[in-house]
Amino acid sequence: MLFVHWHVDPVLIHLGSLGIRWYSLLFISGFILGWYIFRWFFRREGVPEKLLDPLLYTLLICTIVGARLGHCIFYQPDYYFGSWAGFWEIFMPWKGGLASHGGAIALLLGMWWFSNKYGKPNGFDFLWIMDRLCITVAFAGCFIRLGNLFNSEIYGDVTTLPWGFIFDLRGETEPKHPTQLYEAVSYLILGLVLLWFYWKRLDKTYRGFHFGWFLIGCFGARFIIEFIKEPQVEFENAMTLDMGQWLSVPFIIAGIAILVYSYSRKIPARANPPEKPKHEKAAPTHYAKPLK
Repeated sequence: MLFVHWHVDPVLIHLGSLGIRWYSLLFISGFILGWYIFRWFFRREGVPEKLLDPLLYTLLICTIVGARLGHCIFYQPDYYFGSWAGFWEIFMPWKGGLASHGGAIALLLGMWWFSNKYGKPNGFDFLWIMDRLCITVAFAGCFIRLGNLFNSEIYGDVTTLPWGFIFDLRGETEPKHPTQLYEAVSYLILGLVLLWFYWKRLDKTYRGFHFGWFLIGCFGARFIIEFIKEPQVEFENAMTLDMGQWLSVPFIIAGIAILVYSYSRKIPARANPPEKPKHEKAAPTHYAKPLK
């Protein structure tokens, strides 16, 4: 049978002993795309664009720190907290190990801070920022999973399907489910659907609509795909549901609760920034008389 022999070099460009990895490029691309999408959101709804920079910095810090701590706490606590050598590796994310659930938790906390600091004077709140952030996160998640594919990591069980990938760089000899692609496609579709609702039906939806459906769609897809994904750590072999699935359940429940809240409160989805004061009529300009 025909399968895909995947042996792509995870390093895009080699610069001596250093290299630019596909994963890093795709990771940063998600933030760049998100910045431009948010600029469109802000311009469309009259939110000051000067908030884009603090928003970007908050997202970067929360994503990296949260994803790193999530991996260390949820997947390998014995290693990272069992010795000083392991503990210091917590601060070395380049050695690998980022968990999306940890990043999601940190983003929630970061956006709670951001909305409390900047929201009230500019006509938005926590749910407003999350409704828009989830759209950009869906696209960023797609990029990150493609980065996992280039790293030949986080793939699935053995399959006989014709699109199975043989990950040569990992020493695999049997085709495996390309679960990175399954997740990437799921997040891409989710992002496009949510973006369409924002673009076409913003004034017919309520605050929390996008965020609630994002949590259900994103973590629901993650929960299902985990059934055919290889365990990431040894202790998952003895679990009926793996760690990724257990961590997805609270987010799915939260998504349902947010939708109930959204349809019960019916707060308009659009931001409500304060009106800008009208400029006073400009005084007439006086010109000097020409010299004779």
